[in-house]
Formats: sequence, structure tokens, C-alpha cells
Amino acid sequence: MLLRKDQLEASLHEEKKLIEDGRLKEDNPLDLSEGFQKLCEACRRGDLKLCQEMITEGTNINARDRFDYSPLILASLCGHYEVVQLLLESGALCERDTFQGERCLYNALNDRIRNLLLSYDYSKSTDPLQPFAAHLTSLLTRDVPQTSDILVTAVGESFPLHKFVLSARSPYFRKKLSAAPETTSWKIPSAIPPQAFGVAMRYVYLGEIPVELGGGPGTGFSEDEILEGIDKISKHLEIRSLWDAILENDDRRLSRQRRTEEVEKGRSQLAEWLLNNVMKHKVIVDTDKADEVRWDSTNGIFADVLLRADQPVVDSPDTPLRTDQETPNGIPIGPASFPSSAASKARPPRKSTLFPVHRAMLIRAEFFLRMFSSAFREAQSTRHLQIIPLDCSPAVLEAVLTFLYAEKAEFPLEMAIDVLFAADLLLIDRLKQKAAVVISTLGNGTMPPSSDKDVVGATNYSPAEGDEEDIDIYDVVRAGWLTRVPRLEEFGARYFAYRLEKYVDEEDFADLIRESASRIKGRQETDSIELLDDIRYYLSERFRLRFEEMGMEEMMDEGAEDAKYGRGHAEVKEEREEPVGVDIERLSLTERLRKTEKSDGKGEITHMDGSIRTLDGEIAGDEFAGDAINYQILLGKIDRLLDRLKLDA
Repeated sequence: MLLRKDQLEASLHEEKKLIEDGRLKEDNPLDLSEGFQKLCEACRRGDLKLCQEMITEGTNINARDRFDYSPLILASLCGHYEVVQLLLESGALCERDTFQGERCLYNALNDRIRNLLLSYDYSKSTDPLQPFAAHLTSLLTRDVPQTSDILVTAVGESFPLHKFVLSARSPYFRKKLSAAPETTSWKIPSAIPPQAFGVAMRYVYLGEIPVELGGGPGTGFSEDEILEGIDKISKHLEIRSLWDAILENDDRRLSRQRRTEEVEKGRSQLAEWLLNNVMKHKVIVDTDKADEVRWDSTNGIFADVLLRADQPVVDSPDTPLRTDQETPNGIPIGPASFPSSAASKARPPRKSTLFPVHRAMLIRAEFFLRMFSSAFREAQSTRHLQIIPLDCSPAVLEAVLTFLYAEKAEFPLEMAIDVLFAADLLLIDRLKQKAAVVISTLGNGTMPPSSDKDVVGATNYSPAEGDEEDIDIYDVVRAGWLTRVPRLEEFGARYFAYRLEKYVDEEDFADLIRESASRIKGRQETDSIELLDDIRYYLSERFRLRFEEMGMEEMMDEGAEDAKYGRGHAEVKEEREEPVGVDIERLSLTERLRKTEKSDGKGEITHMDGSIRTLDGEIAGDEFAGDAINYQILLGKIDRLLDRLKLDA
């Protein structure tokens, strides 16, 4: 429906008043903080690592700077596809029917980014916590597996609920259940309609408030009585935000904002519950005694299962062998068949960590959902909690639990691959994707954006001496293959392409290419090698992207000619004498640069104008010519590697 001008002005005036009163928040508020400025600068430069760090710190990705640019607009305008993807996955707004959304689409540098923006509809881009909230709401109606531990009854109705959810979300239930954790039933006053209590519980479990609250003929209660009951129950359970949400349910924008805030609040409450109860009460014992732990099923944190993670086995340093006789040179002689007591005392016992957790949250993982829905021993109720061992370290299991309880993927880069494998084992696809994002953003390390002249133009990119790579790229590529995460395969190929001169001669790189080729069953001569195809693509991007409008193809052709005829061809050209009367200003840039070269008397060539060398040590007249030659050199190294491995690609 189209609004008249006076109606539109009145609506905008009302919206402005709500914002000034603090009841309504702007979708894109002005943010002049230092952290937000860092995020905007990272989006301009395409710095994935810094973007991920600022998002993790809680920077508002939907704010705008003093020039009215949001991070998403900056990233799409500057053509950084990976940054745009990261922002959208983190909840950046791109609603097509809004000014900022249309501005973002219009300013996108290319169709690839524009199509990515269009693929993220409103619900997907603005509510990354929706799967978390949907799971919590589904617990109200889920029959299999059985996870509830308290039954609340009303007039003719009963509600199977979960003590830990009630304690985390309602101050009233927290006090009641902490005083009597063995409680298994609770009855609400008859004056409160069951429909009112049902709406309240749906709100506690992060569900949306229904438009129709119930009531009317045949229900036993009028709509006014249900509203009055909701008011009473919200006061009784100390969740006053429920009543405010009921009052604002007719305003679409206010209702959407209220729900977003409540879901975030619920996530924070469950994260706090996890920290103060599950993590606080974890038990560390010797591994050989872990199965002897007995934890009563009636406990103060309402846990109904124990997860066990063993400490990784670390090879201890070799201890000297105890002997009765030793020669002066230190070589032991005599009997040595008995075990060394010194060695056994030096090695500390292996430890295991037991986490008291709740099946209701574990079943977010398909692995646990199948386990607890079956007739396996772990699904049965016993006096003492079942212990379920998992093949991961305690630190990795903590990261997994943090995601299941609070939808947070907060773990360091060095743990990301282990988390990836744990998520693959437990069939948690969202956590797999989160781990892949951490690896491909924080793992970018010194990976340059393709517009950085120090890399694409520098021809000889290599990390500073003494610097260590943030990740083992070979492990990352293999992890992408094993866990079937294309994002990691693409990241690995791009990582190699931008550092190919460092890796191409390593035997580990050759082994990886051989593995990639062997992944094709029944390989034929016409089959290509997927990893090499991707590396060639990103290598072309590395050298060509900056020079699309600078005559790069001519440079490539010139470089190919030099590579074809060898160094002697280039040397012959350099030795040609300049024709008499030729105006030096009319020579090409490469020729003018070569005119300035002079020998230092030691057989080396120095450059008065700062010209550079190619990867094979030859002098390039300028940066563009060097890139053209280097591109051909790297492609030639790939071809020679394939010949050595006897592979066709």
C-alpha cells in the first residue's frame, strides 16, 4: 500500500521520536569508535584477518562511519569478495528494500559480489542466531529423545520443561531450583490460564510471540483474561521483558528489534550458565580412573550425561637408562632387561576431563541426536550419569560445548583444525563452517590482498626472514579434503598461489599434488588435477588483477617470448647498440630503464633507478615486465613438476 506524503512524514517523525527516546535503534547507527574505524579500514584493504578479529571483539558490523559507509558497502565497493562473504555470514544487513541495502548492491564492484549479496535474503543475513533459537524452541515439542526433567502442570495441561533452561532464563526458577534441585514437578496457580503460561514458556525458550494469544469461546478463558495472566506470570517469573514484547507486538520493526535483543540476551544467559556450572564443575582425573567416576543423576546443575576428553599423548624426553655399570665414555654395559623405575617416575600420569552436560543441548549435534534416540546404552537412564568418551582434547571439547550452548565459535587459530575434525566427527555442519572461516581468515596471516603492490608487483613475495607461518597449509588442504569443506580447498589453493615460489620446489608440495591426483578414482590421461587447476587460477589472478587496464597481456606475451628463447635472447637484446640519432625519450619504458644500468665491477648489475630482478635472477626493466616473466617462470616450474611426477594435467 502506498502512503500519502503526509502519512510518510508522520511515520518518519514517529520513528525519529522513538529513536530519540531510546525505544528504537537505528539499523545503521553512526559509530566513531576506534575499533569500528579499524574494521572499516580492514574492509577497504581486504584484510580478512583483521576483519575477523574485530568481529570477534564485538564491533558492530552494521554501523556506519562519518561518510555514511558501512563495512559491507566498503568491502563490496572495493571488490573484496571474501570480506563480503565473511560480513554476511556474521550478520551484516543487506535488505534490498532499504536505502543502505540498495546502495550496497548498486556500489558492488562486480556481478560476483552483487550475486552474493542477493543470495543472502533478509532472514539469513540478519539473524545468525536463528538456528540456535529454533533448537531451543523445538525442545518444547520434542518427544524423542526424551530430555525434559521437570513437568509443570496447569488447568488440564502439562508442560515438560528443562531445569537448566528455566534456571538460566528466569530468576524465579533459579532461586527455587537451586534450593530444591530434586524437584521434578511444579503446579501453577489455577488463576493463570494455561495459554498464558504457554506463551511465557515459548518466550523463555526463545520462540516468537504468536499474533493470536488464544482465548475465546471453547477455551475457558477470554482474551483479556489471557493477557492479564501473561502480565501476572511475567511478574511472577521475573521476566518483565515478556510484557513489553506483548505491548509492542503490533509494530513490526519494534517487534523485530525486541526479538533480536531477547535472542542475544538468551544466548548470553546460556553462555553464563555454561561457564558457571558446566565448566566450573568439570572434573580432572587420571585416565585409568576416569571410568570409575560416579556422578549422581540428581545433581545441582541438572546434568544428565558426562562427556570425557583425554589429554593428548605427548612424547616425554628420553630418560637415561639406569644401569649397574657404566664405562667411562658413558655407554652402559651389563643387564638392562629390567624396566627403569626412574623413567616411570618421570612421566606424569595421563589426565582426562569429565564435563557434566545436558542432552537437550548436545542433540544439536546429529551424532548425539542419533545416539540418544536409539537403544544404545548411552541413551538409557541410570542412577549414575553415563560417561561418553570423545576422541578430542579437553580444550577442543570446551570449544564444541561453547558452540552448542551459546552459538559461539571462539577458539584460536592453532586449535581450528582440531575443532574442524571434532565438528566433522559429531556432524555439526555449522561449527565446521565456523572453523573453516577461522582458518581462512585468521589463517590468512601475511597473505596479501590482490591489490597490494608489494606482492602482486613485487614478483618475489616471501615472508620476512624469521617469520613463521600461522598455519601448516599442507594440513589445512588435507583437512579440507577429509572433512569435505570446499572453502578450505579454495583457501589452500589461493595461499599456495600467492606464495608459489616458496613452496613449488618443496617435496611436501610434490606429495600434495600427487595426493590430489590420486583422489580421482580411475584416473584417465585427460583428467586434470583439481588442486593445480585452482592454483593456476589464483596465480593468474595474482599477476593479472592489478594490470587489467595497463596492457598486461602485451607484457605477458613479451615475457613468454623471453622464456621461450631463454636468457641468451634477453642478453642479446641488451647488447644491441643503440642506433645513432635515436631519441631516448621515444624508447619504451623497459628500454629506458635498461639504459641506466651499470656494472659495479664485480659482475653484478646495479640499477640507478631501482629496477628489480626476476625469480631466476634476471634483471627486469620494470615491475610490469618482471611480473610477466615471473608468471611464466612459475608456470614452467609447475610443468616441470608434473613431468617429474609423470602426471598429465
